Amino acid sequence: MIKFGEGNLRVPKWSKRVFMVAGGCTPFRKYFPEYKLEELVMMAFKMMLEDNGLKRSPREIKDSIQFAVYGEFADHFQDQLLCESKVHDYLGLDPLYNVGVKTGGATGGSAVLMGAQAIASGYANCCLVAGWERMDEVDTRTGNFYISTAACKDFETRMGRIYSSYYAPMANRFAWAYNLSEVTRAKVAVKNRGYAVMNPNAQQPGVHTVEEVLASRMSAYPLRFLECCAMTAGAAAVLLCDEEMAYQLSDHPVEVFICGGSHTLRVADRRPMEIPLLPHEKPGQYDALLKENPRWPGFESFLAARFAAWLCYRMAGIKDPLEELDLVELHDAFTISDIQTYGDIGLRPYGQEPDYIESGDAYFGGKCPANLSGGLLGAMHAVGATGIWQAAEVMWQLQGKYDHFHGDPKWWKRAGKKKPAAWTSLQVPNPRQGLWVSHAGVGSHVTVGILRKAW
Repeated sequence: MIKFGEGNLRVPKWSKRVFMVAGGCTPFRKYFPEYKLEELVMMAFKMMLEDNGLKRSPREIKDSIQFAVYGEFADHFQDQLLCESKVHDYLGLDPLYNVGVKTGGATGGSAVLMGAQAIASGYANCCLVAGWERMDEVDTRTGNFYISTAACKDFETRMGRIYSSYYAPMANRFAWAYNLSEVTRAKVAVKNRGYAVMNPNAQQPGVHTVEEVLASRMSAYPLRFLECCAMTAGAAAVLLCDEEMAYQLSDHPVEVFICGGSHTLRVADRRPMEIPLLPHEKPGQYDALLKENPRWPGFESFLAARFAAWLCYRMAGIKDPLEELDLVELHDAFTISDIQTYGDIGLRPYGQEPDYIESGDAYFGGKCPANLSGGLLGAMHAVGATGIWQAAEVMWQLQGKYDHFHGDPKWWKRAGKKKPAAWTSLQVPNPRQGLWVSHAGVGSHVTVGILRKAW
C-alpha cells in the first residue's frame, strides 16, 4: 500500500487572502446557432460586470482586471486552437496576460484555483476567471469520442468511447459493495432535475418520478438516460480579488479556499493507496473496508477528490463538513458520480454514501442540501464552464441572491423561457459557507473549493 509522506500532506499557505465578488453565466442549451462562442463568453462577462451589485461601473471594473484565466475542455469542438486567446481579444483585455487551463471535467475548478493562486501570490489583485464549452458544433457521436480521449487511450478509452461506460462499473461496484439500490440512484436524478426547474438557465429541468427515471432508456448498464448529463453549450465567469479590492467592489464578498488533487488516468491499474483521513474521521475507521478491498480507491472512490478535500478542509479550518457547511454543489455528471462524492468529501463515511440521500440531508431544508442549482444532471455540463458556474451558484447562495438570479423574470426572458407559475425559492436561510467539487471524469484531476461569507 502506498502511503503519503509528510511533505505530500502540507496544507497550502497563501500570502494574501482571496475573495470572490461576482459571477455570470449564459443560459445552457444543447445548441446555440445564433451566437458565436466568443459572444457567449461576452454574455457571461457582461452579466458578471453589470448584475452583481458591484460598487464600480463595468468600465472601471474591467479596467481593474490584471490577469485572466480561461478554461476549456477541448479545442476540438470549436476547431480553434488557442481559443482562449481569441476570447481574450473579444473581451478587449489585451495586452493583459492570460493562460488557458485544461484538466478534463475539472477544468473550471482548476481555472478558479489558478486565478486564486495569482491573487494569493500578489501577481494580481483582480483576476477574471472564465470558462466555456460549445459541444454543439459536432454530432453527439463525435462529441462522445472527443470527451473519451480525455481517458487513457490504452485502457479506459477502449471501454466504449462514452463516459457512461466508465461510470457503469462504478455503479455496479457500489451496488455490490455498499448496498446501493437503483432507487437511491434514481432519487438523485429526481432531486437535481427537479431543482433545475427553478433555474432559468437549466438545460434539462424536469419533474420526474423514480419510476420514470428507471423506465428511461439504458445508456450503459445500469445507468439510464435520465441518470446522465447532456452535452452542453454555454459559458460562465467569476471575478477574484484580494481583500482590499474585494471591499472596494462589493459589500458582500466571499472568501475563497480551494485545493486540488490528481491521480493517474489508468483507472483499472491504479496502485492501492492509504485513505487520507478527514478531520472528523478516526484512525482505524476504515480498517475493515481495506481488509475487504485492499485496492482502494478502486472504481468506487476518487483519491484526487479525497486528497483535495483533505487539504481544503484544513486550509479553511473545517472540522466536520456536514455540520459546518450549509450547502454543496457536487459534480453529478452521472447519478453515481454524485453519490461517490459523498464519501470522498466526508458527507458520509465510505460505505454509507446512500444514507446522505435517504436521510434527507441532501434535500432543500436538510442539513446540507446538494445541487440546488440543478447540478450537471438538470442544469448544464459545458465542461470548461462547469466548475466556474458551480462556484458562482454557491456564492450567490451565500450572498442571498438566489432569488435574484433564479427568480427575476428578466433571466427567464433572456433564456427564451417563461418563469413557471409554480416557481419556488431555493434560497438557503442564512448560509455561512458552502462547498463545490469540480472533477474530471476518471478522477485524474479534482478541485474542492469552499466559499465563506466575509461580511
